[in-house]
Amino acid sequence: QVQLVESGGGLVQAGGSLRLSCAASGSISSINSMGWYRQTPGKQRELVARITSGCRTSYADSVKGRFTISRDNAKNTVYLQMNSLKPEDTAIYYCHLGTTWSESWGQGTQVTVSS
Repeated sequence: QVQLVESGGGLVQAGGSLRLSCAASGSISSINSMGWYRQTPGKQRELVARITSGCRTSYADSVKGRFTISRDNAKNTVYLQMNSLKPEDTAIYYCHLGTTWSESWGQGTQVTVSS
């Protein structure tokens, strides 16, 4: 099956930057989109950004102008460049992959932004 492995999370000060990576491996076919979601305790998982096979991108209003999603098709990898980080960006970030017939989730990587 498909496996997604995230990396790049950590602790940064407000105003700092992080770059998350998500590498997909296994049986992959007909990828429609890859994206990033985040979740904090007591709250629902929310979409942060996604990119389709046609390179269309979507962002949550809260991160527009600060985050940028990109992909490397040859490596089956998606990235999330996060700039001007705020304490409210603190969450576990999950990578997501959607195909024509199924979807997969990564294990999550912690992002903590100190004030």
